[in-house]
Amino acid sequence: MLAYIARRLAQSVLALFVMSALVFVGVYAIGNPVDILINPQADQAEIARVTAALGLDQPMWKQYWSFLSAALSGDLGKSFASNVSAITLILERMPATVELALVAMIIAIVLGLPLGLWAGLKPDSFAAKSIMAGSILGFSLPTFWVGLMLIMIFSVWLGWLPSTGRGPTIDVLGLQLSMFTWDGLKHLLMPATNLALFKLSLLIRLTRAGTREAMVQDYVRFARAKGVPERRVVSVHVLKNILIPIVTVLGLEFGSLIAFAIVTETIFAWPGMGKLLIDSINVLDRPVIVAYLMIIVFLFIVINLVVDILYTALDPRVRLSGARA
Repeated sequence: MLAYIARRLAQSVLALFVMSALVFVGVYAIGNPVDILINPQADQAEIARVTAALGLDQPMWKQYWSFLSAALSGDLGKSFASNVSAITLILERMPATVELALVAMIIAIVLGLPLGLWAGLKPDSFAAKSIMAGSILGFSLPTFWVGLMLIMIFSVWLGWLPSTGRGPTIDVLGLQLSMFTWDGLKHLLMPATNLALFKLSLLIRLTRAGTREAMVQDYVRFARAKGVPERRVVSVHVLKNILIPIVTVLGLEFGSLIAFAIVTETIFAWPGMGKLLIDSINVLDRPVIVAYLMIIVFLFIVINLVVDILYTALDPRVRLSGARA
């Protein structure tokens, strides 16, 4: 196991290096932030001074080398717009995004697993067909449209929930979280539901497909032949086996929830990393954009590693194959 983790960490370092080059070139080759950040009436001398101060007068390879040298010591540059460390700005917004993604994933799991199991165990029932029809809607409806409809119904018409912003937070293990206050939970409910909709539909379909496949396997027939109660057959023999691919998908999808919460955060004015990214793109704040993308790549790498380790706990065959290797 230790050798496997060491090998994965080496691969992760290589992936970070390659992605840093791609991200840097892709972001720094587009536009000139000086045109946005400086006063339009500034003269050429002022433009040249600001360009030199930001290091934009250097060739791209020198800019990348400076970025890479600083990144090795944990410095991903300073924001052009606010002159604050880019990683500090992102880490200040990260708890809000992680909290939003976590609550969205909890909603998807709490609703998706039982609904998918029901649809798989009783595929011909009216309830199962309704569940599958609802999952198709979850895949099909655009996130921004669903968000606007939630605001229209629950904020404008009914007045039950606040439409934008984040509620009051409390300190939990050094993190500022809003999910443990009533007003914060009301602010969180709509954006989390909006973000969870696609993942909920995906989890329903994955669970249903896995359940239908598991129900015809020999180990389920053998358990029934021994007289094992149906509830135990489902909860132990079926659910444990279908969780193996589901855990893998959920790990990757949790990373995508964090990375692609941009639309939801923009609609609901949620003060997370996605909102910060949009604001940075609007002013071509390159250090913040690059730092955000690098942190997202790092999160995906860590999540993949954790998922692979959990996979070995769920499936002993993976441990045996790893031991032989």
